[in-house]
Amino acid sequence: MMIQKDLSEKRQNVERLRQGMSLSKQQTSQLNESIASSWQRSAQAEIPENRSAAPLVNLSPQSQQQSALHHALQHCAEDLKHIAEQSSMVLAVGDVGSTIIWSASSRQMQSAAESVHFIAGGQWREELVGTNALALSLKTQQSSCVFSNEHYMPSVHEWVCYAAPIIDPHTQQILGVVDLSTVWKNHNSLGLLAAERCASIIQSALLDFQKQHLYIRAFAVPQVLFNGKVMVLTPRQIEILTILALCPQGMTLDTLHQALYGERKVSVGTLKAEMSQLRDILGGMLGSRPYRLLAQVEADFLQAEQALDAGYLDSALKLCSGVFLAKTESPFLGAWRDCLESRLSQAIFNAKETDVLLKHVARFPEAIDAVERLIELMPRSHPVHQTLLKLKQ
Repeated sequence: MMIQKDLSEKRQNVERLRQGMSLSKQQTSQLNESIASSWQRSAQAEIPENRSAAPLVNLSPQSQQQSALHHALQHCAEDLKHIAEQSSMVLAVGDVGSTIIWSASSRQMQSAAESVHFIAGGQWREELVGTNALALSLKTQQSSCVFSNEHYMPSVHEWVCYAAPIIDPHTQQILGVVDLSTVWKNHNSLGLLAAERCASIIQSALLDFQKQHLYIRAFAVPQVLFNGKVMVLTPRQIEILTILALCPQGMTLDTLHQALYGERKVSVGTLKAEMSQLRDILGGMLGSRPYRLLAQVEADFLQAEQALDAGYLDSALKLCSGVFLAKTESPFLGAWRDCLESRLSQAIFNAKETDVLLKHVARFPEAIDAVERLIELMPRSHPVHQTLLKLKQ
């Protein structure tokens, strides 16, 4: 643990930076570059000056139950509670949008956590509450520490927070973030290691839960993974699995045939043959009467839809890395793609986060909806403005 004098000096140096005072190169180096960038974004986010707690939302039980992270937490909750209590800290797990979905607190931190809504339902997105470890860890995709008045909201200046991303063991996608927080006087250089240890506990629980885990990628290059290994499937078989993933209640043979082929003159026998081949490949993962997937199913397109439902544009854009099943002739999948693209464009039209849109345009210069929204948001004097006008032409 750092001695109190060093910690107090660190707070004073941070406060000088917050007030815009000039510091020596040695003092300035004490402020992490990611913190400085976060301060700039927070200052532009129009966060109410009197905000002292994170906005609070009611979590949907249905969306929670569908989440692999939720199931994993059920398996390791007691271990995480024990860590929070023994360390005199509060431990929170957030989703990909920095909304806390689970928390446990020691007696020492419980009142403080409740007062700032560092509890389930608390929304800790950077554009809502400014610089904080949950949002920063998700933004940088790395472990992050935010010390005392490095936080944007004054109500958490007494805190130090350590956060680490939670990574899906099979797909290597970030599923959320875990945060350990205590008072700044207890700051410890081992705090980040403790947060990373908590993330590894959750990831181990995910492995136990995902013993029969099917993951479908439908953007850019379609691909299906079973327990992290790529399956050799035809485009038609991937289409069938995608339809079944979108219809978890199951489908009759006739309904599936209509969804896959529409008015094309393809016999039901052809689809039966496709299903027979899939059953040989998937074994017990494919049920019949009705046809349905029996494994734990996740997919980039389902995650994108969930991100849009929650208002997490950044996550949705990262997931939509290309056209959804670009070559499909399925009327069902074509209609679903049109709906998703419409929702994504509407979210872009309503967006205010210029950094998120700029990253999207850097990856996809042809994204005219994002280009037009950036032209609306960014001042004419900004050096990027002329580049955006050229992209629009």
